[in-house]
Amino acid sequence: MSSVTAAHVPKGLEGIVATTSSICFIDGDRGVLAYRGIDVHELADHSTFEETCYLLWYGRLPTRNELKEVRDRLAEERKLDPAIISLLRSAPKHVVPMDVLRTAVSALAFYDAEERKNDHDANVRKSIRLTSQIPMIVAAYDRIRKGKSVVEADPSLSHAANFLLMLNGAKPTPTAERALDIALILHADHELNASTFAARVTAATLSDMHSAVVSAIGCLKGPLHGGANEAVFHILEAIDKSGSDPVEYIKGMLAQKKKVPGFGHRVYHTEDPRATHLRKMSEDLGKSSGQAKWFDWSHAIELFVKAEKKLNANVDFYSASTYHTLGIDVDLFTPVFAVSRISGWTAHVIEQLDDNRLIRPRADYIGPPYPQHWVPFEKR
Repeated sequence: MSSVTAAHVPKGLEGIVATTSSICFIDGDRGVLAYRGIDVHELADHSTFEETCYLLWYGRLPTRNELKEVRDRLAEERKLDPAIISLLRSAPKHVVPMDVLRTAVSALAFYDAEERKNDHDANVRKSIRLTSQIPMIVAAYDRIRKGKSVVEADPSLSHAANFLLMLNGAKPTPTAERALDIALILHADHELNASTFAARVTAATLSDMHSAVVSAIGCLKGPLHGGANEAVFHILEAIDKSGSDPVEYIKGMLAQKKKVPGFGHRVYHTEDPRATHLRKMSEDLGKSSGQAKWFDWSHAIELFVKAEKKLNANVDFYSASTYHTLGIDVDLFTPVFAVSRISGWTAHVIEQLDDNRLIRPRADYIGPPYPQHWVPFEKR
């Protein structure tokens, strides 16, 4: 038994430093999020998702030629083995998209010639493939379950535009493309969140990249991690159907001691920097699409909760109205999270395997004192 008492063991490993990393910097007191030292506000204002991927994988911003090369490689990898499409078609209609994504990503390993290679360069190549393939799986499954034909990627379009094209069957507007591009940048990485930690734990056993990503997807599926934006939109839907005033609806939730999703964060003690951009995107998309009510209701709820509970909106709150306005179904919100976070997951797997040590923490034992003894049935 350890000398540390249970009372001093942080639940959920809160505040525990588990590793060193050069990928993501967070200062929760100042509301700072940075990838490789570059503030996410700068990346959201000036960068693209493809450039952000390069930054995460290679540790620096690319030159113009390097960015073109990574874009070309992403375009080349936007293809799925026909067996994966057959798998998507065979999925039961009642399953949720996250379950399909988890299973399909596992199956991708069957058709990856480098599946058993764990060296640095092979893992970078697998990162590029997975980053291209995951949005294809999400979009293809959504169209298949709706009885629509699978849409081929357009190599001339950006990563964000391709996803919206493959999902909705039409080239997106520049506003929609840029909105999703920024959303992908904002969700790309977030240090040792639950899914990233799960990926690193799996990779540390010297398992393969695909297994690590499957671990991450399984973790992201949980409503305490990736599903909060779905819960936010379910509230907006309920307000819409009932004709309720949004603030009165939230007052009712609080009166029933219900938690309002999309507020507060374990790391940030001020506004989540990602929420700053998503709020603006939600507003701009609402105006340009004629669906301003989703932003208006969200903003009214945010102002009330901040005044009443002193809680700030987090990344999930405005991503709900943003994704809906982009034509994304509510049960695809978490898969879209994975479409972005695959860049960060794979960067962390690469980093873990570049200087690997098996991750094996200890538990503080609080059971019956040792020694206990086995007793026969008649004496129990």
